[in-house]
Amino acid sequence: MPAAYLFDMDGLLLDTEQLTLDAFLDCAPEFDLDPEAMRPFFMGLIGTAKAQGEQMVRDFIGPDRDFEALDQAWQYHSQKRMAGGIPVKPTVADTLKTLYAEGHAMAVVTSTLGDKARHHLDRAGLLPCFRAVIGGDEVRANKPDPAPYLQGADTLGVAANQCAAFEDSDLGITAAARAGCFAVQIPDLRPASRAFPEVGQRFAPTLKDAVAAARAHFGQQKTRLDLTN
Repeated sequence: MPAAYLFDMDGLLLDTEQLTLDAFLDCAPEFDLDPEAMRPFFMGLIGTAKAQGEQMVRDFIGPDRDFEALDQAWQYHSQKRMAGGIPVKPTVADTLKTLYAEGHAMAVVTSTLGDKARHHLDRAGLLPCFRAVIGGDEVRANKPDPAPYLQGADTLGVAANQCAAFEDSDLGITAAARAGCFAVQIPDLRPASRAFPEVGQRFAPTLKDAVAAARAHFGQQKTRLDLTN
């Protein structure tokens, strides 16, 4: 078994990336933005931390549009779309509840601001599963730097190479792999033509499958260790 499990949040646990994209597109008429250009641009935002993402948006809309007004409109449409609750990705709730019941150490390692992440996880009913939630404003460097995953492992009191890490984004999976975690990517929104980073990650269609792959990997490691002793 892994010593601990580390999870990204948006697009991995919470089905929020599509909602956030839709809220962005809701802003198109008011700010005279081209939806066909907005979609691929948004894909490049996935996994970025707040400061980097804001600068990318400023560059995208240009100096003639009001970034603060767009940001407020985007937040308004996001909140409106999430008013009925925070959607959870398939297999996530049952998988986390099983791991929690078995007593495994788990943490969320996200680029989203920490307070916002904890609020969303609480609304989704997932927050009690985690011993820690580490936000993008609570680390010394953001993904794809390994710092967030190294901090996540350290917070749980284990070595990163004894952790299983789960991500949807390219930036996130690169961070997890660089930290030395057993990294499994569960792709969410991405352009069909974009190549995946080659960082030694595994792939899985759902979190349930990803956890099974991690357990099998660490089980094989233990078997090999037992055979050499």
